Amino acid sequence: MSIGNSSQRKKRLGRPTDEAKRAAIIGAASRLFFDEGFAATSIEQVAADANVSKVTIYNQFGDKRGLFAAAVTRECEKMRGHFSLDEMPPGTIRERLTVIAQAMFDFLSRPEMIQFERRIAAETEHEPAIGEAFLKAGPWRMKSAFSAYLEHASARGELRIEDPVLAAEQFVSLSKGMGDLERRFGVTPSDADNQRRIAGAVDVFLAAYGVQDT
Repeated sequence: MSIGNSSQRKKRLGRPTDEAKRAAIIGAASRLFFDEGFAATSIEQVAADANVSKVTIYNQFGDKRGLFAAAVTRECEKMRGHFSLDEMPPGTIRERLTVIAQAMFDFLSRPEMIQFERRIAAETEHEPAIGEAFLKAGPWRMKSAFSAYLEHASARGELRIEDPVLAAEQFVSLSKGMGDLERRFGVTPSDADNQRRIAGAVDVFLAAYGVQDT
């Protein structure tokens, strides 16, 4: 009986260590992928920065592409919380959509995110699978989460949407506007322009899908 209890205690004690290692690996990988790009990032360097062995990384993530997907997912998780039905702040649908648009805008306009997307786009020319891995781990998952939120809002009678996936794409495009393209080419939009884009995006979206003036 005591042996079994001892074994269970060891397992419980081991879990935080494994979770801490995984977090350290993903954190190191995120920094390197964002700073150096996919091709220039090596498993050896990630292992050294995370203070783990290469075997540990391969056992948990399979290969560099699996590690890359986990790193992108980690970054996107920072924004997906804004789409959670449980974590959505109270307020009108207009206020909630404004919060989402602002979070989306802030996330995509981070200098490191712009740099990362540039690197991925360049490397995709030589290895298209890298671009697809990025889309699966990040943008497509985020679109799915936002689509589910819009579908829920429509079911509650706050919006009137027949195609939540299409509506999600439209909202993202409206929120980014030309500011997204400008940032990619080295021009920083003013805060006033950014706020006008966000407010306009919500206005146009609600004009198309709103049930009433909210």
